[in-house]
Formats: sequence, C-alpha cells, structure tokens
Amino acid sequence: MTAPDQATGAEVADDDAAELVAQLRELAGADPADVRQVVAEVLAALDRVAGGALREHLPETIRLDAGLGAAASAGH
Repeated sequence: MTAPDQATGAEVADDDAAELVAQLRELAGADPADVRQVVAEVLAALDRVAGGALREHLPETIRLDAGLGAAASAGH
C-alpha cells in the first residue's frame, strides 16, 4: 500500500468512526434499554471481527450483557 492509499484508508476509517460517534450521540437521549442493546450488538460485532479476542478485555458483566459469555482464557 502506498502512502496516498494509506491516507485514503485512514480518512475512510475516520469517517466511519465519526459516523458511529454521531449515531451513538443520537442514542444518548433514547431509552437506556435501547442504548444498552445497541452497545451489546456493537461489542458482539467487534468481538466477531477480532476473532473472539475482544471478550478477554471486557469486564464479565459487559461480556454477559453482550452475550459473549466467559473469556476464553481466564487464567491470565
């Protein structure tokens, strides 16, 4: 990947992040249960993309709320 390609990829990622932040801000005034559900879905999607590695870094209550179950390696 060339430097201009990397810059374009970074800009796309920044745009995606900005859009996600805007959507989450819209939810801030919404029903807390709806917000909790959206956050759980986002965390579950991120965990899938990370091959299950995200759940190891989340507190147990958040893992359970997101339906991610126990961390794969509780020994570390």
